[in-house]
Amino acid sequence: MSSETADTLHGAESVKWDLSDLYESPDDPELEKDRERVLKEADQFATDYKGKISELTASEFGKSLHRYEEILVNIRKIGSYSHLIWSTNTENSEYGKLVQQANELGSEVSQKLAFYNVEWLKIDESKAQKWIESKELNKFRHYLVVSRLYKDHTLDEGQEQIMSAKNVTGRSAWNRYFDETMGAARFRLDGKDLTQQEVLSKLHSSNRELRKKAHASLTETFREKSRTLTFIFNTLLADKHTNDKLRAYKSWISSRNLANEIDEESVDALIKSVTGRYDLVQRYYRLKKELLGVEELFDYDRYAPLRKNQKKIHWKEAKNTVLEAFGSFDPQLKSIAGEFFDKNWIDASIRPGKRGGAYSASTVSTVHPYIFMNYDGQIRDVQTLAHELGHGVHQYLSRKQGELQSGTPLTTAETASVFGEMLVFEKLMEQLDEPEEQLAMLVGKIDDTIATVFRQISMNRFEHEIHTTRRTKGEMTTTEFSAFWRKTQEELYGNSVTLTEEYNLWWCYIPHFLHTPGYVYAYAFGELLVLALYRSFRNHPGRFSEKYLNLLEAGGSDWPHNLVAGLGLDIKDPAFWQNGLQIFEEMIQRAESIANDIK
Repeated sequence: MSSETADTLHGAESVKWDLSDLYESPDDPELEKDRERVLKEADQFATDYKGKISELTASEFGKSLHRYEEILVNIRKIGSYSHLIWSTNTENSEYGKLVQQANELGSEVSQKLAFYNVEWLKIDESKAQKWIESKELNKFRHYLVVSRLYKDHTLDEGQEQIMSAKNVTGRSAWNRYFDETMGAARFRLDGKDLTQQEVLSKLHSSNRELRKKAHASLTETFREKSRTLTFIFNTLLADKHTNDKLRAYKSWISSRNLANEIDEESVDALIKSVTGRYDLVQRYYRLKKELLGVEELFDYDRYAPLRKNQKKIHWKEAKNTVLEAFGSFDPQLKSIAGEFFDKNWIDASIRPGKRGGAYSASTVSTVHPYIFMNYDGQIRDVQTLAHELGHGVHQYLSRKQGELQSGTPLTTAETASVFGEMLVFEKLMEQLDEPEEQLAMLVGKIDDTIATVFRQISMNRFEHEIHTTRRTKGEMTTTEFSAFWRKTQEELYGNSVTLTEEYNLWWCYIPHFLHTPGYVYAYAFGELLVLALYRSFRNHPGRFSEKYLNLLEAGGSDWPHNLVAGLGLDIKDPAFWQNGLQIFEEMIQRAESIANDIK
């Protein structure tokens, strides 16, 4: 082994998950049996209940909900396994076939069950309210309350069946095409063909010339793929517009806000609060330009570390750091997170064909979550590990709520992940004695917070532009997409960062715009919420960890504002966001103070 190769190893090269708790392999006989079983169960469910929901008692409706959950568990188990194994190698046609089979099966089952929700929503409000308040349906109370909010956006049974059927060859197919396109893309850098994730990681290098070359490599391939990616974007924007019109949503973001269980006024307050403090971002980057000692800060410099020689952080070290940080907060948090390592629930190695990014897949309430990431041995990868383990612990604990209420709105779903990052950041900071090292760590945290809060809100503004324009003026060109991207990014950075012309294309690789339209503001919501939560924890540790774990266990069984209120915070107060932004400003002030002391 050459010294160069040895220097690039970080211990995660063989970290791959064991999916056998779902299925042993794509050829597992149980997988085919479950496909057949779930269709029979759906048929029997329809035979037993179709046309009869309004005639049931509360107790009988409760029994039907339990059976409905069982069917959902079976179909989601099949879908989870297919997606997880495919995401590790999107170039494998057999895995792609598995995903398509799962999508088609899911659509078929959804069509068989479409009557159930339609009939429930047709029950008059008086009777529905009595059922919701009955002791027999207490377990499903919040699910039933929230489901009634969709009454004006739900079509009749036949139309719902058509919507489900068209999704297989519509939205799902185009998203898969995007993922496979980007998974197969190669980026030429220093004579090597690398994956997108490998080149993106170079933007965090201390070597400015390497960052610049990585930036050029990414742009070159984005440009080559831009026609295809522009068409995919246009198609999915049009598809969402069609669905929103059919379901009578008043704006492109309405369905996302409803799913997040948050009113539009609160979202607007968040967006206005963050965009109103873009000056903090610009103030910070002027400081960072001085710290880096450059005359001009370009977009490829934004994530440059202050440390000139960054050592690779071995996987074992990352594991120990995260577990120790979690354990210092609460032993149960550490214990659950430890299972992900001990039982091989994590896939961390970078390899050809693997999707970029990171996520924690909740799978189903009868199994456990799995974590997907691309570990490259950098400090930000340790933070990503903490982030996804935060999600994982949340999903692990919330399983007790059952299939219908274990999932959480995206707003509160980001709480545990960002809190996990904060625990690790504070742990790392405590281990540093030298002001230079503390400043370098703090700068990294500020970089991440800007990416999580301000950049995500700027991307929300980009989404707003492209959705509204697609709906009012029709299909857009690559140049038009790029112009909106440029506009929203310039608003964020002002004159503190010089945006290159090449950066105009960098909207085209971001999957959230396509997979979950409107998602991005949830990151800002979660980050600002956690900043306030963490300050509360530091000021009043008391029984905080117990209350925090109770929040995670509750999953989606109550309104987000009620769950957070248990920790003493009011997220419905417009002034709440200013509190989080004030804490962020204090982080910048702290960095400025340390920098002045070092001079």
